[in-house]
Amino acid sequence: MSELVPEPRQKPVVPMKPVGINANLLGYIGIDTIIEQMRKKTMKTGFDFNIMVVGQSGLGKSTLVNTLFKSQVSRKSSGWNREEKIPKTVEIKAIGHVIEEGGVKMKLTVIDTPGFGDQINNENCWEPIEKYINEQYEKFLKEEVNIARKKRIPDTRVHCCLYFISPTGHSLRPLDLEFMKHLSKVVNIIPVIAKADTMTLEEKTEFKQRVRKELEVNGIEFYPQKEFDEDLEDKTENDKIRQESMPFAVVGSDKEYQVNGKRVLGRKTPWGIIEVENLTHCEFALLRDFVIRTHLQDLKEVTHNIHYETYRAKRLNDNGGLPPMTVETEENHESNL
Repeated sequence: MSELVPEPRQKPVVPMKPVGINANLLGYIGIDTIIEQMRKKTMKTGFDFNIMVVGQSGLGKSTLVNTLFKSQVSRKSSGWNREEKIPKTVEIKAIGHVIEEGGVKMKLTVIDTPGFGDQINNENCWEPIEKYINEQYEKFLKEEVNIARKKRIPDTRVHCCLYFISPTGHSLRPLDLEFMKHLSKVVNIIPVIAKADTMTLEEKTEFKQRVRKELEVNGIEFYPQKEFDEDLEDKTENDKIRQESMPFAVVGSDKEYQVNGKRVLGRKTPWGIIEVENLTHCEFALLRDFVIRTHLQDLKEVTHNIHYETYRAKRLNDNGGLPPMTVETEENHESNL
């Protein structure tokens, strides 16, 4: 009998290394036009940006957001009327606007949280806020897993949360620490010191350092998070923001005054005008540039790729792959068919 000779094992296929291409192309291809194509498409469709403001009443949250976008985009309350009752629980109020600048449209949603931190007992007052943020992730997930899903899923996820710190000059309150500890895991938190004009320059510098130290000691990650720096350039830029700018000490105002022949946004005091956009007066301009001009797209990407993906993975894993189909989703599915 002839012996059975075992067949030789096939070696795994090793992918070929890409052939190096000379950087000096023989002629013009047009790769560089992709940026212009993307710009045109964005200008046509526009984009969404959802910003949440959290903090005690009277810290100028609405005024600051209006100053940030130079328009009345946030509800503004002059205080509680005698007939009005202070909310017993935290409310969530979202106001949407379409802002256009240079042909680019942005659907801006400002989410306010009246009632936060205004009670005698503020235990777990961050829970309605966390619930709202997760509800937006759930809404996006349900749209995503539909068989016949929309071409463009409406994005109501919170991309940025401005957390307003009271300018006490001493330290963070336990409520501040608890809120940021819980919410930093689900949303991009940017801490800001409100009404910074109530402190001297020395007090402001010392308070900023103390806040950074307390956040570090308590293991609270604020945006931009160190672990999400993509390269050395990002790390260098973000380290400077984390170590010098955070938390931004800001002043908001939607009133204009005449200063040296120019109209400026500011606050009038007995000793002069505090100019909102003057870096020697406050850090509003740094916050605006950070949120809108340099990191807006990154805020959206971190929300989608990190916070939403974390929620999505946990949600699908807990439910064996898909969220439960409600009567509403069944009706939508049947109507789509």
